[in-house]
Amino acid sequence: MTQNKIKGVGVALITPFKDYKVDYEALERMVEYVIRGGVDYIVALGSTAETATLNIEERHNVLRFIVDKSANRVPIVAGMGTNDTHALVEQLRSFDLSRTVGILSVVPYYNKPSQEGIYRHYMAVAKASPVPVILYNVPGRTGVNMNADTTCRLAQVENIIGIKEASGKIDQIEQIIKNRPKGFLVLSGDDGMTVDV
Repeated sequence: MTQNKIKGVGVALITPFKDYKVDYEALERMVEYVIRGGVDYIVALGSTAETATLNIEERHNVLRFIVDKSANRVPIVAGMGTNDTHALVEQLRSFDLSRTVGILSVVPYYNKPSQEGIYRHYMAVAKASPVPVILYNVPGRTGVNMNADTTCRLAQVENIIGIKEASGKIDQIEQIIKNRPKGFLVLSGDDGMTVDV
């Protein structure tokens, strides 16, 4: 069960660059550093990784590299998100996610979709994803907040197993925790609120 693999501290890796290219030597050092440090799982290609600045080939290569270098020592979650639902569905079909425990998928950014638009986006993602989906609510980066009602509605979907919450709204997070189905993960996406969450 994937929920049991995603617990404790997860680290979202940056993507180091050198001369405008991915610095794989530095990336390997980072993978080794966080694993030796006792991290419980790694997030590859999250927003911290500046994934929006990587082309599709670089994304494939970075994910494959992190999976290979981690060598099954910790679970890997792949960041898979964009503001274009159709493009994301196509990416989910093209990426090798077989050695990941799930994807972390950000609320569509910039477009400021309605709550129903967010719901429909994630329904398409859940249907297309070959691995479990973790929602990612980070309104400071996306420009829109996924509210607790929408989150709890999506929590009923079989392939959606949790949310990384970075809304900064403790009352919203409490509502999700109170109304979520059993086993639905609520992860802190804001270091300053981790203890509170």
